[in-house]
Amino acid sequence: RSTHSEMEKNRRAHLRLCLDKLKRQVPLGPEDSRHTTLSLLKKAKLYIKKLEDDDRKAMHQIEQLQREQRHLKRRLAKLGMERIRMDSIGSTVSSERSDWDRG
Repeated sequence: RSTHSEMEKNRRAHLRLCLDKLKRQVPLGPEDSRHTTLSLLKKAKLYIKKLEDDDRKAMHQIEQLQREQRHLKRRLAKLGMERIRMDSIGSTVSSERSDWDRG
C-alpha cells in the first residue's frame, strides 16, 4: 500500500514538473498568473497551432523565393549570352570600320 502511495506521489511530482516546464515554454498573458491545468493545455495547443501555421507560411515563402531565384538566374544567364553576342557583333562592326577607314 505504501509503495503504491509513493509511486503516485512520484507520478504527481513528475506531472507537476512537466506542467511547470510547459508553462515556461508557452507565452501566457498577464491575466494568466494563476491558471488551471486545463487552461495551460488549451493555450499550449493554440500556441502549437500558431507555430505550425507560421512554419507553413515560412515554407511557402521559401518556395516562392526559390522559384524567383531560379527565374532570375535564367534571366541573368540569358542577358549574359546576349551581352556576349552583342560584344562579338560590336567587335565585328569595329573591325569592318577599321578596314573601311584604311581603304
